[in-house]
Amino acid sequence: MRIVGIRRDRGPVEVAALSEDGTQVTVLAGLGQFWADVASLLTQIPAGDIVALADVQQVPPVLPGARVICIGLNYLRHVAEGTSADKELPAHPSLFARWTPSLTVGGAPIPVPSNEDGVDWEGEVVAYVGDTLVDATPEQALAAVVGYSTFNDVTSRRAQKLTSQWILGKNGDNSGPLGPLVPAGEVGDLRDGLRVQTRVNGELVQDGSTAEMVYTVGDTLSLVSHTLTLRPGDLLATGTPSGVGYARTPPWLLHPGDTVEVEIERLGLLTNPVVANDQRHRPTDAEGSAGPGPREGAQ
Repeated sequence: MRIVGIRRDRGPVEVAALSEDGTQVTVLAGLGQFWADVASLLTQIPAGDIVALADVQQVPPVLPGARVICIGLNYLRHVAEGTSADKELPAHPSLFARWTPSLTVGGAPIPVPSNEDGVDWEGEVVAYVGDTLVDATPEQALAAVVGYSTFNDVTSRRAQKLTSQWILGKNGDNSGPLGPLVPAGEVGDLRDGLRVQTRVNGELVQDGSTAEMVYTVGDTLSLVSHTLTLRPGDLLATGTPSGVGYARTPPWLLHPGDTVEVEIERLGLLTNPVVANDQRHRPTDAEGSAGPGPREGAQ
């Protein structure tokens, strides 16, 4: 099953299951209802309205108030390409936040901010929390994960490096495309290793495995839950493998006209074009947070 968010005629966001050929969706529930009963809805046979994907607007199936928590430097070779080789790994992960308005979907254009030379790619896996977590053990936290998506943590490097905090560089408009949510039972344990690949204009630039993660999903969600309560619909972006653009010699960034793809085993392919800043989309109030994508098939 592949789960997406949709909006019909600028109405409220609904959650739907994609058909196998990606041309239709079957509505499961409204966005709030879905996350209030997510474990049950993911095990039911979809039985709602069936509509053509071309007739709806695809959006992330993400609650406006969801927390998007991201792990920085979570693959050993990525740590090495961005820091001194002899630097010890910290005992706990570096965490930063995205806001939901930065999220988008496959096919949506990613704009290059006006004060950036380009933007950088970071292919990774996102995990979705499906239950309330307070002081959870790693085992309890992992058991609460209901699904995963392909994600591209597109980064504005100049903004990121202005301060010691990364939030500015990680929240550009439409800079966080998400693929469809795949139920956790269909994905398995990330520690067993899912292949993570990123391509720019067809050229392979990242090729890693989730088995290389330093900080696991269960451990990280457990850590977070001891400070703040995690709720259904919250997301954890798990970090990217080596091969990002800024660490290359010379640096290689995404520019208008480029196409970036992230493909993750069992999760699918996510494709987005890169556009100039003057094509940056400014969502209307009717579109809400977690901005809209195009009326195209999911990647």
